[in-house]
This record gives sequence, structure tokens and C-alpha cells, in this order.
Amino acid sequence: MSVMDWLRGRRKPQTNPQRPVVTFDAESITCRRPTGLVETVKWSDLRVVLIQTTANGPAVDDLFWMLLGEKGGCVVPSEAIGAEDLLTKVRDLPDFDYESAINAMKCTDEREFLCWQKPL
Repeated sequence: MSVMDWLRGRRKPQTNPQRPVVTFDAESITCRRPTGLVETVKWSDLRVVLIQTTANGPAVDDLFWMLLGEKGGCVVPSEAIGAEDLLTKVRDLPDFDYESAINAMKCTDEREFLCWQKPL
């Protein structure tokens, strides 16, 4: 083993501090950005799930989950740490529109895609 191999093995893996982090539990969804901005929406308050796409990709994140409630909201970049876990949870909402989400993920224009809306 070379000295370089030994040094690589001693380095601790680091998360990218420039990426937002999204977490959720039974009560709410929270997105923390590197700038210090924290956005939260409670599951019980959630009214709409949209996907906003931009024409800026693929070099930068160009897809954003917009989780909107009456008392709060949360915008989650698709490249946020934890976004894949959130997608798994959000798509379990009753009558979630998979086709709309798939179309959003293929889109390269600036558009909004309604994926879910709480029934009246």
C-alpha cells in the first residue's frame, strides 16, 4: 500500500455543504439551504405538490419540488440531499399524478407541473 492510498483511507467522507438538505418525519417536511434559509410545511397543511422546471440545466439543478400549504411551504431542489427519499414518500399521496412527474423530469423548458392537489 502506498502512502497516498493510506492517506485516502484516512480521509473522512464529507457531504457537500453547498447542497440543501431535505428531511421529513410524520409531522412535516423541512428543507435547509446552505445560506441558512429553512422552509417547512406540515403534512396536515399540505395542499399542492408542483414540480417547477427551468431551462438552466443540466449543468445546474433545474427541477424543484414545490410543496405548498396554507400556512407554509417548502421548495426542494431535486439535487438536495434526501430528495430521493422525499420523492418516495410524496408519490404515496392519494391520486399522485405520476405522468405529470415523469413529464416534468423530461422537460427542458420553464414550466410547472401539478402532481398532486388535496381534495376539497
